[in-house]
Amino acid sequence: MVKKIKIWEPENFELEMNTVWSFPERGKWATHDAKYRGNWSPYIPRNLLLRYSNEGNLILDQFAGGGTTLVEAKLLNRNIIGVDINNNALERCKEKCNFEYENSGKVYFHEADARNLNFIPDESIDFICTHPPYANIIKYSEDIENDLSHLKVKDFLIEMEKVVSESYRVLKKDKFCAILMGDTRQKGHIIPMSFEVMKIFEKVGFKTKEIIIKEQHNCKATGFWKTNSVKYNFLLIAHEYLFVFKK
Repeated sequence: MVKKIKIWEPENFELEMNTVWSFPERGKWATHDAKYRGNWSPYIPRNLLLRYSNEGNLILDQFAGGGTTLVEAKLLNRNIIGVDINNNALERCKEKCNFEYENSGKVYFHEADARNLNFIPDESIDFICTHPPYANIIKYSEDIENDLSHLKVKDFLIEMEKVVSESYRVLKKDKFCAILMGDTRQKGHIIPMSFEVMKIFEKVGFKTKEIIIKEQHNCKATGFWKTNSVKYNFLLIAHEYLFVFKK
């Protein structure tokens, strides 16, 4: 059964024009919701798709997760390949994309590992727009052996080089790859995972075009966190980094 949706577009949408992005309201148009842990606000892929791709382009999201990017690509008349190693995530993606919309793009689903995209030809993708796990901060499965969300930071970064190499292979020359990454804290010290990933992209051959600071909301220090933030002298991480790379 195809879904019928009343609200298709965000109200009063304006393209972001600087390097600090903040979306207090995460966005509830079309089939979007916040029920999938760690999914990003649809304002992010909407901005990225409008700025770095054109209608009819072929987009890749190799960490499809909750399907946010896939929905936005379909609404904006971009064709998109949604990849995830977790079949449960893909089933959710299929449900979220099950709607009709005039002049909408096509969505292709693949259960696969982002480190091996052998079903995608070299230099066939117009834009990569993705939001990978942040190592094992959130575990997205219990028993999927190759799930990157099971890995500690050190091992995660090693495997991310394989992801980045595949991204470089499938992306067309002079095209862009956008990726949202966050940091973590261990034993009171910040682990700059985001910039480690940025260095991997540069090592593989990408050039860094933009570094965008994306504000995280609902990070107020209350109760346990407020007490321990003062007791152990650390600040709550209230931002992520949105990197845009060019091949």
